[in-house]
Amino acid sequence: MVELREAIDALDAAIVGLLAKRAHYIDRAAVLKQQEGLPANIPARVEDVVAKVRARAAAEGLDPELAELIWRRVITWSIAREEAAMAVRAPN
Repeated sequence: MVELREAIDALDAAIVGLLAKRAHYIDRAAVLKQQEGLPANIPARVEDVVAKVRARAAAEGLDPELAELIWRRVITWSIAREEAAMAVRAPN
């Protein structure tokens, strides 16, 4: 059981690292979207991301419903982060 817990802890650390990397990409997206006059929330893109995540989850043997639930939360957080960043850089 100890080895299993260590393996799970290692996966958790890797997931957190990947989410941090994703957040850095979100920061870059906010800059580019603002330069291109795009909003933070692009519903078609959100649905595209969710569809890809669901398909990948199914292919990996993970419940697509769980994957969608997690990603929709990540996406909501990401959009809020983009909106906040864009507001700080908005011309006065």
